[in-house]
Amino acid sequence: MTEWFKLSATELASAYAAQETTPTDVVRACLDRLETVNPTLNAVIAWDTDASLAAARASAQRWADKQPLGPLDGVPFTVKDNIVTAALPTRWGSPLYRDYQATTNELPVARMLQAGAVLIGKTNVPELTLMGYTDNTLFGPTGNPWNHALTPGGSSGGAVAAVAAGIGPVALGTDGGGSIRRPVSYTGLVGLKPTPGRIPRCDGLPAILLDFEVIGPIARSVSDLFTVTRELSEPDARDPSSRSLPDLVQLPGVRPNRILFVPGFGGHPVDPAITNSVAGAAAAFATMGHEIRQGPLPFDPEEIAFIQATVSQAGLAWLMRDKAGTPAAPLLQAAALAGQQMPAATLFQALDAIARLRRKMSVFFETTDLILTPAAAALPWPKTETHPPVINGAMVGPRGHAVFTAFANAAGLPALALPCAPSPNGLPIGFQLVGAPGTDATLLALGSAYETLHPWAHRWPPEFD
Repeated sequence: MTEWFKLSATELASAYAAQETTPTDVVRACLDRLETVNPTLNAVIAWDTDASLAAARASAQRWADKQPLGPLDGVPFTVKDNIVTAALPTRWGSPLYRDYQATTNELPVARMLQAGAVLIGKTNVPELTLMGYTDNTLFGPTGNPWNHALTPGGSSGGAVAAVAAGIGPVALGTDGGGSIRRPVSYTGLVGLKPTPGRIPRCDGLPAILLDFEVIGPIARSVSDLFTVTRELSEPDARDPSSRSLPDLVQLPGVRPNRILFVPGFGGHPVDPAITNSVAGAAAAFATMGHEIRQGPLPFDPEEIAFIQATVSQAGLAWLMRDKAGTPAAPLLQAAALAGQQMPAATLFQALDAIARLRRKMSVFFETTDLILTPAAAALPWPKTETHPPVINGAMVGPRGHAVFTAFANAAGLPALALPCAPSPNGLPIGFQLVGAPGTDATLLALGSAYETLHPWAHRWPPEFD
């Protein structure tokens, strides 16, 4: 008997059309999967079984009448707990939002539901989604399906754990500094951090990371990323940035690209298993006919760290201005205090640095098409620890594992994370491709071509297979 929870969104649409299964059977399989694996993983922290099954039955009737709403009709999906939903609470992993219940869906959720997709539940996050692992005082830590004593990363940790374990084929996550790309690299999945505006946003939580944070899809296949992104990408006047991007209608053909391969940022340490695996991915693109050159990026990684820290601290202080109490996490308490004490000139310095970075990257992409780097500098670490303190024998701070991803957010660039060869002990490893603003379709086309030659969707965590 087919294990329906293992099928991709693309495969499910074909199965529904061929009357091989129904959304009701698939959603029930995913809910059964949730009941089986979630007590171990703690990936999903809110759900409504009756509502999910009612939506599945309505979808099944549309497919029976040969009137589906589109390729996502009847596809189960989860939503990260910092993306607002009307049917389920949005607690943002924080006691400050313990009782928050919205009356409106954030726009991407509304569009998923309008497309007939079936909401399975909300996924766990670190408090206020400002840390690179997934634990909080409300719900506790989330485990990695490949080793549930380890973290799946963050802040989309619950989202990737749900997809990797079969609770649903796709998830909506957010990426403000790598929060989609690093977690998918820890769990053998794919994820897109789109260009700001590619997936329009409105009716959401306060934007404490400016336009750095975007909503993007997480899945097991690039085709699913494309389908979800296309369904969510229609411009909306409430998000002005969405009106300046080219339509995402179909994937373009893949031509030879000029790819800059950057295996390390300055002197920041990288786990040797990651270095070796990502070098293999770069070599694979060379065999596909792309021009690979190795070298540094045209910016100082320490300036990116300054930008990220300044924006997050100021944004957190702004969020706290009318809140009673403080964040529960000690790291966030310190960050909020730093933001409150920050001179206005420091924030203006960061804003000027962002503008200079964006101009510099615009010029850079005149002579280079794509950037290839590791998605993370470290393999997963114990799930209750905020970060790995040592990478390749060197002491690192809380963002030592996250050095590769934040530049794309600060520069407003799209980025696609893909799996490469796993570590010697079987843990997933991933890399990212970063392009110029608006090149989301090019990234997805290239990712699809790579996936065809180096498939990964058949790999499942042994304990959850």
